[in-house]
Amino acid sequence: MNRIDSLKIHQVELIKKYKSLVEQAYNFRQTDSALSDISEYRAIKLLNKLNRLKYLHREQQQKAV
Repeated sequence: MNRIDSLKIHQVELIKKYKSLVEQAYNFRQTDSALSDISEYRAIKLLNKLNRLKYLHREQQQKAV
């Protein structure tokens, strides 16, 4: 498995986790605002990581071409 495939697989896993955290934050919004804020914070951190991975993935694709 090359580097591009590895980045893509990791990106897909992080997207699933991000969606789960956003949904969890939404569900906790009415019952426990502190847990909602924590889930939202984790989702934002994951989104930042996803954006960096997207940049690396794009950079690797340009080198491969």
